[in-house]
Amino acid sequence: MKLSKMHFFVVLLVAASLIVSACSSTGSNATKTEDGKVTLRFATWDVGDDVKLQQKLIDQFNAENKDIKVVLEAYGSEYDTKITAGMGAKDAPDVMYMWNYPQYQNALEPLDSYIKDKGEEYKENFYETLWNYNSVGEEILGLPVGYTTHVVYYNKDLFDEKGLEYPESGWTWEDFQETAEKLTDKDKKITGFAFPGQPDPYDFEMFLWGNGASYVDGEGKLEGNLNSPESIQTFEMFQSMLKEGIAITTEGWGDTEMKSGRVGMFINGAWYLSAFEEAGINYGVVEIPAFGNNESASIVSSSGIAMSKDSKHKEEAFRFMEFWTGEQANKERMSFELPVLKNVVEEEKLTEDPVKKVFYSMLEQSEGYTPTSFIIDDWSNLSEDLSLVFEQIFNPSTLMEPKKVINDVVK
Repeated sequence: MKLSKMHFFVVLLVAASLIVSACSSTGSNATKTEDGKVTLRFATWDVGDDVKLQQKLIDQFNAENKDIKVVLEAYGSEYDTKITAGMGAKDAPDVMYMWNYPQYQNALEPLDSYIKDKGEEYKENFYETLWNYNSVGEEILGLPVGYTTHVVYYNKDLFDEKGLEYPESGWTWEDFQETAEKLTDKDKKITGFAFPGQPDPYDFEMFLWGNGASYVDGEGKLEGNLNSPESIQTFEMFQSMLKEGIAITTEGWGDTEMKSGRVGMFINGAWYLSAFEEAGINYGVVEIPAFGNNESASIVSSSGIAMSKDSKHKEEAFRFMEFWTGEQANKERMSFELPVLKNVVEEEKLTEDPVKKVFYSMLEQSEGYTPTSFIIDDWSNLSEDLSLVFEQIFNPSTLMEPKKVINDVVK
């Protein structure tokens, strides 16, 4: 499940459900079994083999905790609909996977006091950047479970054919554009770089961050931010690569074109590691380029687990959350997500892995950035406006002037 995607209708449904919930009776989302065990409901959005692994971990927890029985509820594609309905009826699962904290914050239990009781070392063992994505304002609402940052994927075979050195950490967007130009071969229909013709607004903000800009400031103000010179420059750079023919836009993310050997580079998260390995693609990854002396930054797609504010057994729920985000569970899930605990990363030597270390490098240098979706209340409307702007700027048949269309949104 790609964590940055959410349909607008879900936002409306949440609002309506939470209004209705004010008049609802208290649900029984946690009960006790005949033998006195506390039953906790745990909701996951995963499917298939991931659910099998989760059930295995839950079975272990239940065996080790004689006073608690955790029941897994796998919602799959209906996750948000069912979570929203449960919150509206005050009958949400006790513990649930979470990423869109701003949307659900009023129905979630703040965890600051629980974390404080565990001591500073407990909190500090998680990467600091991830707390920013599991919080709203000053309140921590979830424990980090997994994450991915974005990196540049590159096709080593195409680099080798052109006699180009592989890119290295610390390169700039100027280096990137020069490389894209050298990779481009019109006769062979090979292009240096591919990116979505209508980028996800949530993701694209990271490029502005790297240039000292953002969609809004800390107060949610668009003026002087979305239309700042640095922001406009970022949009113009991507558009200029299209005009120069060293980049193409795609309906997807660019992975399909890279698999076909027609594209040298694209930018995305860790979701493609297994797919590229299974497809036998000779690839490498490197950090996102920097604007001059600025350090590049990445958006973080972070999954966490949260506690329902209406849970009847919160202490037991947090015990399970501790287990789910602990060392063993982090290691068990390594086949499909990047660990979030520093001691696990060190023990598994992941920062020595030539591929995975790049995702951790991007994570550490992305600390302190807050996505606009966590700052403003009407992110859905702004996201729709930005999607239209992206289409106008990056559609090869229009390629409208970035400054003009962006100013139209700001006004």
